[in-house]
Amino acid sequence: MTTKSLFLIVVLLVLAGFGGRESSGQTPQTDTRSQQTIVIIHGAWGGSWAFKRVDSLLRQKGFEVYRPQLTGQGDRVHLARPDIGLSTHIDDVVNTILYEDLRNIILVGHSYGGMVISGVADRVPDRIKRLVYLDAMVPNDGDSVSTMLRGGADFIKQMTKGDYIVPAWVKPDQLPPHDVPQSLKTFTDPIVLKNEAARKLPTTYILTVDKGKEAKDDDFFAQSQRAKERGWSMLQLTSDHNPQWSAPEALVEMLAGIR
Repeated sequence: MTTKSLFLIVVLLVLAGFGGRESSGQTPQTDTRSQQTIVIIHGAWGGSWAFKRVDSLLRQKGFEVYRPQLTGQGDRVHLARPDIGLSTHIDDVVNTILYEDLRNIILVGHSYGGMVISGVADRVPDRIKRLVYLDAMVPNDGDSVSTMLRGGADFIKQMTKGDYIVPAWVKPDQLPPHDVPQSLKTFTDPIVLKNEAARKLPTTYILTVDKGKEAKDDDFFAQSQRAKERGWSMLQLTSDHNPQWSAPEALVEMLAGIR
């Protein structure tokens, strides 16, 4: 076979779509219109990195996942400042939703993230399909973390160093990823909740309870009771406070089953 003949065969195969594959000449694309979008907000001192495994498992189930990083935490720790408050973190998530043009989302908040998603829902309720509070705080208008924590201001004072809250497990010279100090202002800022539309959003509360313990002894039991009084859907997961690490598969199955 001559070089010229071989060249002609290659050209014909290319023009024919190499055996007919994608003969229309268009690149196959995945239909994402039916994908459910989940936006996960991490807790205090932590970062979006903590939900990396959960993200991966949800994507395997066909979900589109976003993990906004709150300013001053995680990989944005270099932006930490004393004037970062709760409203800054609410803005972080609202802007992710708006600039990514996310709609019909399931918005999940873990622990302190419950404060954040409450503020987000107050701002953009039309973008949210359902709220999920994962062992999280359930604030009323005017509440702050400092007024809701067991032990309140005294508990926070024990961990406060200057303008930051530094829990005992946050040590200097740790290799990333790791928890970091958090601005005191994020714990003392009262939340503003005025939008009636946000209160009508379907909402689920997931209480995590350590194996062998009773729900009433859990640190977030009071928050779950507040959720129950509001008529929210209630779920319980056997796990410590951080199921994203201790029970990621079970957590994902629970999230995937929420409708």
